[in-house]
Amino acid sequence: MSIVITGASGHLGRLIVDQLLAAGTPPEQIVATGRDTGKLTDLARKGITVRRADFADRGTLDDAFAGADAMVLVSTTTVGERFDNARNAIDAAGRAGVSRMVYTSILNASTAQMTLADAHRRTEEYLRGSGLPFVILRNGWYLENYTDQLPMITQYHALLGSAQNGRVSAAGRRDLAAVAAAVLTQDGHLGATYELGGAPFTLTELATTFSDVLGTPIAYQDMPVADYTAMLAGAGLPPEMAASVADADAGLARGELFTDSDDLVKLLGRPATTAREAVQNAVSVEEAR
Repeated sequence: MSIVITGASGHLGRLIVDQLLAAGTPPEQIVATGRDTGKLTDLARKGITVRRADFADRGTLDDAFAGADAMVLVSTTTVGERFDNARNAIDAAGRAGVSRMVYTSILNASTAQMTLADAHRRTEEYLRGSGLPFVILRNGWYLENYTDQLPMITQYHALLGSAQNGRVSAAGRRDLAAVAAAVLTQDGHLGATYELGGAPFTLTELATTFSDVLGTPIAYQDMPVADYTAMLAGAGLPPEMAASVADADAGLARGELFTDSDDLVKLLGRPATTAREAVQNAVSVEEAR
């Protein structure tokens, strides 16, 4: 069996590789792909096959996916190119004869109005019409989207956003990677669409969690979407990404990043990482530096 992981140089793709290895998948059965194979040399040293795959360069994909039995398609980060890139990858997977395509989508992709959901919704529809056997993982917002802000939160004693009182069912990347590894290697998932979210919280509640763990007051400061976009861009986020992140917060306020599904816990076979655990882990890492 050959399992191809796209985006293996990114956070989620790398964690999926790690989870496959931890679950006992032989390294020689794993193919790690990315645009820059120089970032994958440590995986090659473990016996994993490394191949270049650039979704925007269709000529690289047939070689990258050759011989694949199962594959996880991790969506690319370039917002405006996501659907075209995913379509190229799905077409190449079809030519390669992939018998299990796992796609990492977003919560509530079929109904969410946020900008980020559009490409995911179109990709899901294209995948379903492609004839490829598939599993769709609608991943919740990452807990790391918040814990990665720890230095700024600590500096300004504030968590910023445009989520109002909306609840977000965020999940840790490692949990989502564990689910991807499971559905790649276990039977009984083909044709399924899973909504993967952890225990929900508001950003006001998350600020309280930061306060408790840090032992210092942290407040949630809600901002108009336009102001939050400008703040993110001013902090160095590319304009398109800044607009998408702020727009996602607006979607969060509308309930588009909330789910009451227990798919995540069922597929993990254990409790999911909580927001408090994620904050505690992030603080521990920061203190160890």
